[in-house]
Amino acid sequence: MDFRLIYHSARFAVLEMADGGVYNTKEAYELFLNGESRGAFSTVITPVYDLLPDTEYRAELKKDGVLVAETAFRTAKETVTLNVRDFGAAGDGVKDDTLAIQTAILCCPPGGRVLIPAGTYSFVCLHLKDNIDLELAEGAELSATVDRDCFPYLPGMVRRTDDTDDYQLGTWEGDPQRMFCGLLTGIGVKHVNVYGKGTLNGNAGHDNWWHNCKQMVTAWRPRAIFLNGCEDVSLVGITVKNSPSWTIHPYFSNHLRFLALDVLNPKDSHNTDGLDPESCKDVEIAGVHFSVGDDCIAIKSGKIYMGKRYKTPCQDVVIRQCSMNDGHGSVVIGSEIGAGVKNITIKDCTFKDTDRGLRIKTRRGRGEDCVIDEVVFENIYMDGVLTPFVVNCFYFCDSDGKTDYVQSKEALPVDDRTPDVRRLCFKDIHAVNAHYAAVCAYGLPEKKIGSLEFENVSVRYAAEVTPGTPAMMCGLEPMAKAGIYARNVESISLKNVDIEGCQGEAVDVQGVDRIINA
Repeated sequence: MDFRLIYHSARFAVLEMADGGVYNTKEAYELFLNGESRGAFSTVITPVYDLLPDTEYRAELKKDGVLVAETAFRTAKETVTLNVRDFGAAGDGVKDDTLAIQTAILCCPPGGRVLIPAGTYSFVCLHLKDNIDLELAEGAELSATVDRDCFPYLPGMVRRTDDTDDYQLGTWEGDPQRMFCGLLTGIGVKHVNVYGKGTLNGNAGHDNWWHNCKQMVTAWRPRAIFLNGCEDVSLVGITVKNSPSWTIHPYFSNHLRFLALDVLNPKDSHNTDGLDPESCKDVEIAGVHFSVGDDCIAIKSGKIYMGKRYKTPCQDVVIRQCSMNDGHGSVVIGSEIGAGVKNITIKDCTFKDTDRGLRIKTRRGRGEDCVIDEVVFENIYMDGVLTPFVVNCFYFCDSDGKTDYVQSKEALPVDDRTPDVRRLCFKDIHAVNAHYAAVCAYGLPEKKIGSLEFENVSVRYAAEVTPGTPAMMCGLEPMAKAGIYARNVESISLKNVDIEGCQGEAVDVQGVDRIINA
């Protein structure tokens, strides 16, 4: 068993107990810090709060009073703590506390902490700054207004004065667009931790932000958390819920950690993706629980304009020890991936009651820089996922999504608008209670999916299923208990693949160059 510190600051630490459990530990443990009990330790990745700065800690895990693992660490130093109550924040759920909290953030020196203690803090939006920790203490809720007239907004693109480049601010679904400021916004900030047991509540509902959600009213809907051009930012432990649109949206940002969060939106909410890294590098998403109304995680890199101009793929992303529930897809790539996606690892996760497990969404018109490569899924358990694996190169998004150019199943010329899906690997994956198909992979005839590799994969179907369409594309008939349905793939490798109870052929392929049965 591996018990270790994975991240810490002055007032918190994140510990991991790798005892073979996925999201939850296999066994129940009790955590002790310097001999004092800190209660149950039952999730593989667990934050610990209320620590003292610049202090040595010895962490021990005990089971039934017997020591089973231990580790040691020293917390970081801290310059000062600024309590927002000392800056005029009421925390009564009535007074607008925006200016008081923002003033505390602006006054905080490098290495300091802004503390939001228990209470309900009504606010509009807040902006982060470099080199601070922001703590949402237990019982603290940042409760956002839903009045659009109160919100500032970010212009989509500003030309730099020397005319050498663009300054990107607002964005919407892969294009530079005017958008309302995120409830918590970081623009170009570095070395920031946002952490604690508290909650960021966007208060979105069908009578405000989710009403007519496809229409821009003044500006596009805000994110709950928007990080644009940031470096070394960590979100730890907090609950983020009822977001107006995508919940957490890192954009052209690097070296990010999202640890032990709860991301919660109603199943019938609109465009409330959980976490959408866009054109980011070096991202760790670990120990996060998702229950949302759209995709749990969606990895993106902009539409064709952004891909061609900035050529910044989303890459080096590790997703592990997460619990993904409800919503349309567990881990999604696309559809706005004009600059491509590469080197993505998803391991040791549970997917429950999502429409799809892996979901790749692309289409003609995403561009030649839209290359999806080296995507690895390993040690995943799915329950109630309607279709565990979907690779859709005919996704009918955008105003032209159902045109002949996008949806034609005939081979078209390969040009600078043609995307490319290369190598996808799936190992040690077990799915139960599937509905539509085990695999639905539909590549372009002129640019086939490169390689689909399945090893130690089992799929079982629910007893009662209603036919449905596994991928959002034109011309695909509804399916029920289908096996591996593949079109236009260069190579499919099947090693110890067990699909039990499918109706019809277990492997139904057309335009597949090679099937390797190992």
